[in-house]
Amino acid sequence: MKVGFIGLGIMGKPMSKNLLKAGYELVVYNRSKASVEELCAAGAKGAKSPAEVAKECKVIITMVPNSPQVREVCLGENGIAKGAEEGTVVIDMSSIDPVESKAIGAELLKKGIELMDAPVSGGEPKAIDGTISVMVGGSKENFDKYYDLLMAMAASVVYVGNLGSGNVAKLANQIIVALNIAAVSEALTLAVKNGADPELVYKAIRGGLAGSTVLDAKAPMMMEHNFKPGFRIELHIKDLNNALNAAHAVSASVPLTSQVMEIM
Repeated sequence: MKVGFIGLGIMGKPMSKNLLKAGYELVVYNRSKASVEELCAAGAKGAKSPAEVAKECKVIITMVPNSPQVREVCLGENGIAKGAEEGTVVIDMSSIDPVESKAIGAELLKKGIELMDAPVSGGEPKAIDGTISVMVGGSKENFDKYYDLLMAMAASVVYVGNLGSGNVAKLANQIIVALNIAAVSEALTLAVKNGADPELVYKAIRGGLAGSTVLDAKAPMMMEHNFKPGFRIELHIKDLNNALNAAHAVSASVPLTSQVMEIM
């Protein structure tokens, strides 16, 4: 299967390399030529624009920073819609506002192009070793058709529902992660300020209801004063801002999310 891949950044580059390892034929585009050259050296074919990718591929993966970039590569002057045939499927693996996913999908559908939203969780290390988690929105038919393609980059690929549902799941994930990190920080600060050993407090609570993956991942780092980032703070702010926008669009109240975003 020939696959287009647009966006060879921190996540996109290792994800595309995993597709090459799995035997897929790739046509790639990225604003930075260095990344395209690196993928071409690994066996991919380079393209000069998203439209050029679309002329060669019936399925195209996009992995770009946010909603405006997805709109640009899909509907811009040299976007996918300019070169794609009717029946092309775009799998957007970016993390964007689900309201915008639906809007972009509606515009693409006018040209006979179907959109799936399939944001990922796991960060760069899991992108490299092919164990990201993927949350997919779109038609169930397309999910079944491209499940194996997505699994070539992932350890978990879950169908969530109609277009936009994948990004809703990703934003829910980011809300829970952000609030957990803030809660762990406050709890350990409380322990230290009261003269308790934070490591013993951590051991005492991790087996109970307060136990979580975030607690196990972040508490030891906090106690060691290891603040090496695992995710860019501006990207988490972007995700939480998208969560706020999506919540406001349906009149959902998310006061804790707004507080954590302001802290960041």
